[in-house]
Amino acid sequence: MRSDNIKKGIQRAPHRSLLRACGVTDDDFEKPFIGIANSYTDIVPGHIHLRELANTVKVGIGQAGGVPFEFNTMAICDGIAMNHDGMRYSLASREIIADTVESMAQAHSLDGLVLMPTCDKVVPGMLMAAARLDIPCIVVTGGPMMPGKFQGKSVDLINVYEGVGAVTSGKMTEEELGELERCACPGAGSCAGLFTANTMACLTEALGMSLPGCATAHAVDSKKMRIARLSGARIVEMVKEQILPSQIMTQDAFRTSVAVDLALGGSSNTTLHIPAIASELEDKGVKVDLELFDKMSTEIPHIASISPAGEHMMLDLDRAGGIPAVLKTLASKINTQNPTCTGLSVEENLKGVEVRDETVIRPLENPVHSEGGIAVLKGNLAPNGSVIKQGAVDENMMAHNGPARVFNSEDECVEAIFDHQIKEGDIIVIRYEGPKGGPGMREMLNPTSAIVGMGIKSVALITDGRFSGGTRGPCIGHVSPEAMANGPIAAVRDGDIIKIDIPQRILEVELSDDEIRERIASATKPERKLKGWLARYQKLVSSADKGGILR
Repeated sequence: MRSDNIKKGIQRAPHRSLLRACGVTDDDFEKPFIGIANSYTDIVPGHIHLRELANTVKVGIGQAGGVPFEFNTMAICDGIAMNHDGMRYSLASREIIADTVESMAQAHSLDGLVLMPTCDKVVPGMLMAAARLDIPCIVVTGGPMMPGKFQGKSVDLINVYEGVGAVTSGKMTEEELGELERCACPGAGSCAGLFTANTMACLTEALGMSLPGCATAHAVDSKKMRIARLSGARIVEMVKEQILPSQIMTQDAFRTSVAVDLALGGSSNTTLHIPAIASELEDKGVKVDLELFDKMSTEIPHIASISPAGEHMMLDLDRAGGIPAVLKTLASKINTQNPTCTGLSVEENLKGVEVRDETVIRPLENPVHSEGGIAVLKGNLAPNGSVIKQGAVDENMMAHNGPARVFNSEDECVEAIFDHQIKEGDIIVIRYEGPKGGPGMREMLNPTSAIVGMGIKSVALITDGRFSGGTRGPCIGHVSPEAMANGPIAAVRDGDIIKIDIPQRILEVELSDDEIRERIASATKPERKLKGWLARYQKLVSSADKGGILR
């Protein structure tokens, strides 16, 4: 066992002395040491219950003959960090989380890990660490939040963001917004729709890194506690069997996760996170890029319409059979022989699984849309690609031409929207918000929600930043190269005509190559006064089409 490095032999007497100070007994030195990477914090709703959940994991580990050791990682709530400088730290935190888990596991020679994330960057950060370490790991995602109820309808956080725009345009009173604010987020868990956190939990299960049913088992459901206990027991067996992340997270497993993402119409942020996780397994021959997402999007139909794209919530997806039912529906389009953390193949895990509600998880022959939920657009405005959640775009905006309204930051754009400066048909361009330009590639939930809430029609938004998983509408993000890296988006000026054609995968500006080069050469980049972690991050981060990883 790896832990023999800190507990066996006469030279390890000092190490054992320190471990005894933690309560380790003579018998424990013969057992596997299991780390629990817990992202508990009491300022993030998705994580406020993880302390109790970790205790349940410990019971499972102990009963199976392991010794649990819990440590913490950070967790940023994107909703709280949204629309101010705090959001610059969100994507960057993914790298800190991966480094923290790696450091703790290596420094203490842990035999295996139970990873306990919930929110957006924590899930991929921990999976990156699992791939990097390649020791037995199992993931217990914290689970979705229950939906709120407002005026007889199910609601979530996005309704509150859109409510701000509705108040501004006179479609909702401040009193109604106050009532909505108080009921939209009723307790523990990641926000109740298919936003980034829940999308990543679904893809973790699709990868085979968490037990069946884990992704959609809600935070307050006793099913989540049972899965946590079973996961604690299972990791001890995985250590004995030496089932490694690299054996589970194969190229086929990543294809399965992309298929599930496209079928569900998940967050566009997966095009950052899945390639970033895969990059840790490059030496195993694994590669995931934007081309894979786009190719598979023409092969995998969109079969579930979960908020923000539709009216169903994560609770509906869970009751319809969760990710096992989605995988069962997609069985003819994925490799079901791939191994999983259960020790069984995907096919074996799916025995007896059925779709319990075909209005939520539709059959392949009756999809919501014939193509997957994500599309990759290219053209002279995004030579290296851009990403749109096409499953959340109205049919009448799948192709659109219009004049550009250009802003050099999200803050400038939000001010213009609330000042009623945006007109029907405009194409908003927000630049210098990419991985380097931001830095940190802020999410643009405030402007998109304001537009929806205010009822402004036929408006598209293009950015080298990114969008919340809760964004809906014709919103194109991850434009690469970004403006700070002299991408063509830096050349766009007010009034330039932009062409968006999602079915044809086109994003173009009506400028010649020479005009674009001349404008880029004369562009003035905003100066960011940086210090600390963000200054280091800006120097090391790669472009969005490469997953925004550090190199």
